[in-house]
This record gives sequence, structure tokens and C-alpha cells, in this order.
Amino acid sequence: MTRDEQLARLEEAFERIEETILPCIAMMLDSLLDASENIAEADPRALAAELQTLAAELEQLTKAVERSSPSHVEPGEYRTGTA
Repeated sequence: MTRDEQLARLEEAFERIEETILPCIAMMLDSLLDASENIAEADPRALAAELQTLAAELEQLTKAVERSSPSHVEPGEYRTGTA
């Protein structure tokens, strides 16, 4: 594969990430902010469950990014402990 082909594949992968994955991450962060607004009155178990759900969703998004990569991505410190 030529350098130009590699760059084109990388650009396509970033476009997919930008169009699909980044909006999901933004929604997750909005959920977290909404859940933490009334943290003093909130049920700690409910907040913990929300964080676990968001962590699982983030793990799925991380795997989607890895699959979208034109080259193999080795797991790094960005991975959660749920893998």
C-alpha cells in the first residue's frame, strides 16, 4: 500500500470517527453532566450505575475506533478496566 493510499484510508477512518463516534461521546458527557447536577440529592447507587453504563459505552466506542483504524491499534492506557 502506498503512502497516499494509507493517508486516504486514515482520512476516511477519521471522518467515520468524527461523524459517528464523537457525537456519541458528546451525548455520554451530557448524560454525565445531567446526572451530576443534583449530586447532593442524588442516590449514590444511581450515579454509580450511570457511570458504569457510560464506561461500558465508552469501551464500545473505543473498540469501534480501533476497528475503524486503517492499521492495527495496540491497547494502551486509554482502555478501561472492563476489557
